Amino acid sequence: MDRIVIHGGRRLHGSIALSGSKNATLPVLMASVLTSEPVLLSNVPRLRDVKTALELLQRLGVTVRWLGPHELEICAANIKSCEAPYELVKTMRASFVVLGPLLARCGRARVSTPGGCAIGARPVNLHISGIRALGAKIQLRNGYVEAHADRLRGARVWLDNPSVGATENIMMAAVRADGRTVIENAAREPEVQDLARMLTSMGAHIAGAGTHVIEIEGVERLHGAEHQIIPDRIEAGSLMIAAAITGGDLTIENAPVDQLDAVIAKLRETGTTVITQDKALRVWRSAPLRPIELRTLPYPGFPTDLQAQMMALLTQAHGTSVITETIFENRFMHALELLRMGADIVMKGATAIVRGSSRLSGAPVMATDLRASMSLLLAGLVAENTTEVSRVYHLDRGYEEVDAKLRSLGADIERVPDRKG
Repeated sequence: MDRIVIHGGRRLHGSIALSGSKNATLPVLMASVLTSEPVLLSNVPRLRDVKTALELLQRLGVTVRWLGPHELEICAANIKSCEAPYELVKTMRASFVVLGPLLARCGRARVSTPGGCAIGARPVNLHISGIRALGAKIQLRNGYVEAHADRLRGARVWLDNPSVGATENIMMAAVRADGRTVIENAAREPEVQDLARMLTSMGAHIAGAGTHVIEIEGVERLHGAEHQIIPDRIEAGSLMIAAAITGGDLTIENAPVDQLDAVIAKLRETGTTVITQDKALRVWRSAPLRPIELRTLPYPGFPTDLQAQMMALLTQAHGTSVITETIFENRFMHALELLRMGADIVMKGATAIVRGSSRLSGAPVMATDLRASMSLLLAGLVAENTTEVSRVYHLDRGYEEVDAKLRSLGADIERVPDRKG
């Protein structure tokens, strides 16, 4: 395993382009199962999770061909298996969204219950109840979800909470169901909207994506399509925080400005300057950071996927900040590593109290999940001495060459082989 070594104290400056969205790419890849015709995708990020998703598709018999650095051709003309095995699904819970399209295409599916980041239970009961509502017979056996349906039927589906994965799974099952499906309390995230655009380009009839009610009229078949993945709003937010924490000045190109309202508002509260320039963001800080109160919420609220990064930033604010995590129950694991670096953080259930003005000191720290790993990189950028982040395979799941990108902006950062291996 690699480590990332950071020598802190450098301000970041320059321009950087975003990669395609990890969270948008994964369901779009699974959607390719819904048609026997080729699907052409562009702006696909080269990530560990994308590699895992492609391995899963190939295990099903789907052909995958890279046409360029970020262009893919996928063809599911001959599906040979309807099983998504444990050894692949356990490493990436987003692969569970193959259940809906596989069932819709083949009439059956056997998908392992998922793993992924250790940030809470995140059960798949909403996925299962929603697909059951479409007429599927589902059993849980030996750690697998086994689903059967000669033909799915449209139905009204209510989600107890606006789960992104459940919304995507049900939506992909419903596009080939017989009749009309209405998903109520659906997730509104831009990644759900991007999947809807992809499915529509394949011939699906979808209305309401981006609202709490999505209506789908099922069709007999879908055709091939071309689709460009949206830029990664979480990478954008992480880079914005990198500019703020280092007191730097960054321009983020091809940014999804309209998807970042909550992030921009909270950064401005800290005293960070954010200027929107059409499809670019300029972020800089020339004054001391101010403390804030922060609550994670489903989109369009502040994203839970940026909570860890904001915690790192707020260790440098002049005063006490309060962070409340409402999405995942175990998402303060990074705080323990920040404490090792000298942060002053007290956790009380779903709330973290961050006393700022901490003088962080480099230390060996360990990433516990994808976004926590970015939090530790950000802390390392301002820490005295040297920070070594291990388990950076978490980082590689969702950030494309982030060490190289930060280095291009002036960070003293390098990736080195782990001393143990």
